[in-house]
Amino acid sequence: MHTLRYKPLPASLYRQNRDELAAQLPAGALVIIHANDIYPTNADGTLAHHQNADLFYLTGIDQEETVLLMRIGKEGQHEDTLLLRETNERIVIWEGARLTRETATQLSGIEDVRWTQEYNSLLAQWVPAAAELWLERDNHPRRYTYVQTRNERCAAALLAAYPDAKVKCLYDLLAAMRLVKKPEELEQLREACRITGEGFTAMLGRVHPGMGEWEMEAELSREYISRRARKFSFLPIIASGHDTCVLHYISNHKACCDGDLILFDIGAEYGGYAGDMSRTVPANGKFTPRQKAVYDAVLAVHRYARSIMRPGLRKSEYERLVRVAMAQQLVQLGLLTAEQVQAEGDNPTCVRRYYMHGTSHPLGLDVHDVGPADPIFALNQVWTIEPGIYIPEESIGIRIETDVVILEHDTEDLIPNAPLETADIERLMARA
Repeated sequence: MHTLRYKPLPASLYRQNRDELAAQLPAGALVIIHANDIYPTNADGTLAHHQNADLFYLTGIDQEETVLLMRIGKEGQHEDTLLLRETNERIVIWEGARLTRETATQLSGIEDVRWTQEYNSLLAQWVPAAAELWLERDNHPRRYTYVQTRNERCAAALLAAYPDAKVKCLYDLLAAMRLVKKPEELEQLREACRITGEGFTAMLGRVHPGMGEWEMEAELSREYISRRARKFSFLPIIASGHDTCVLHYISNHKACCDGDLILFDIGAEYGGYAGDMSRTVPANGKFTPRQKAVYDAVLAVHRYARSIMRPGLRKSEYERLVRVAMAQQLVQLGLLTAEQVQAEGDNPTCVRRYYMHGTSHPLGLDVHDVGPADPIFALNQVWTIEPGIYIPEESIGIRIETDVVILEHDTEDLIPNAPLETADIERLMARA
């Protein structure tokens, strides 16, 4: 475990997660979850390994070619087997040693640890005896890819070999479980968010007109990794000028100009958990009156959204209420008329001309974390709050985002160390 850059969570968390999953499955079920592939680039290149979040959630193992097998008995009893890639002399020389069986047990709490070459022989014993096969599949509503995952590929091979097997999907069960964070997860998220905000604040004083967006990305990378983050939790958005109105601008190739706004949508990953924040700052350290007016409007909506994010409120109703608040601000800014808003009643979708995305998404092992389609807010869920206003004709795009834990009567801001007020942003930039 000394090879990990982060402090691992206790094995008791992963045992608890497996217990909770097993309690929801029928006797005779067989759970099979694979690690993510290491994806190729070109020639002999590969991307860095990024673990399958569900496998990590149930085992704490962050290694390629890992497989979790769970055999479910009566009343939630279960027998768990972990398969690992066996290390050898060549792997040690070229890549470094992989987990030992003993270390894998310490991390996961699973006593039965074997090598992956036993996979097919175990399936031959356990699949015919299983009442149902419960397999991992990424059914996130925003997932769109032509690439087949290792879980999907192995599921296809499994069905070809055992065509009579009854197959079920784990997605809905695990998504509901992962939406509510346990205390240990909250600590890991606090650290990811601390690094996210602290690194941004440390970098902010170096921003100046003429600085390249790529240079800011490099500065942030240094600040994050020096604080033991493994990497950005997603491709960073550092957009200046007109590109502040491009929601997923990731090329970060321009030098910012005097008078530009710069929109940062960034996050650090720590221990598998993601931070996610947005701030918008003036390149020269001083907001113009119009920029400040739009910023303050977004901040007012941001604070309103946080004030109503409480247990018992349905996500879709929350989004509608935020649109009502946003409509009022857009009227005050002269971007919409009162008549336009009134014509749409209690759901002013006309705001989408200047505010076209949702206000909040769940956060956890994934940046856009999993959960039910239209959940009800509840204790210990972690959400982003990220309203924005985008005015392309004025080259003004402003988004303000923080991450919060839902409490009984309030929310906890996980990124309190990054400035929100225009005065605080200007003061920090002036000190440079």
